[in-house]
Amino acid sequence: MCGICGCGQPNGAVTISKIDLKRVNFGKVTPLQEVSPLGHHDHDHHHVHAPAAKQAPGKTVLQIEQDILGKNNLLAERNRGYFEAKNILALNLVSSPGSGKTALLERTLADLKGEIPCYVIEGDQQTSNDADRIAATGAEVVQINTGKGCHLEADMVNEALRQLKPTDGSLLFIENVGNLVCPAMFDLGEGARVVIISVTEGDDKPLKYPDMFHSSQLCIINKIDLLPYVNFSVEKAKEYAQRVSHITEFIEVSATTGQGMERWYEWLRKRRGA
Repeated sequence: MCGICGCGQPNGAVTISKIDLKRVNFGKVTPLQEVSPLGHHDHDHHHVHAPAAKQAPGKTVLQIEQDILGKNNLLAERNRGYFEAKNILALNLVSSPGSGKTALLERTLADLKGEIPCYVIEGDQQTSNDADRIAATGAEVVQINTGKGCHLEADMVNEALRQLKPTDGSLLFIENVGNLVCPAMFDLGEGARVVIISVTEGDDKPLKYPDMFHSSQLCIINKIDLLPYVNFSVEKAKEYAQRVSHITEFIEVSATTGQGMERWYEWLRKRRGA
């Protein structure tokens, strides 16, 4: 099993596929285009483990593993160099399932259409449901299915970029697998990490998952249109996030009603300009 998160899977379990807009028109479903299995992802997310140590009688041996994130970090730097060379703002969108990442992304793509060229990499264990929703907005999207994997890794993003081919000066959204634990540990080469929480999840989320908040630069609080109906304190959520992270920017939005979305777009424009 994987020494990082305990997920393991057979060779070829990860697939990366360019979504054809024609697939999702009028509810028709045809075979995915350009399906690429990540063949070298053959054991436990290609993490490198040190050889097992021999245990002497009567002694306890502690096995020290190699830097199993080393290869990922190297590929992340390669991705980062690619983004910098092409002046692409790449954002890693992370959250727990049901926070509204895809709805936020759908509205963002629709509202920025014609202003900023946008591309999307979708990460899910199975199905292309979210990628189909994104493709329906007209944006180009590649689906990564991670099989049993609970996070995206830098090599998956690298392979997806080969299919996506984003243009210079564009905006790339990487929608990570819904999980607030393991994605925190994997650098994808992104320019910024954006953590999204919803008011239906509880305002103590930052305290429960500090690593994710600590590694993020922006926190979006979604579904604020539901605040009158749930027990959620926006101020407490912000306070808790600041206890465990360096986040100083919070944006309160409703992807459903559009409330607060313009502030999110201004953040994107400013970050892209910088």
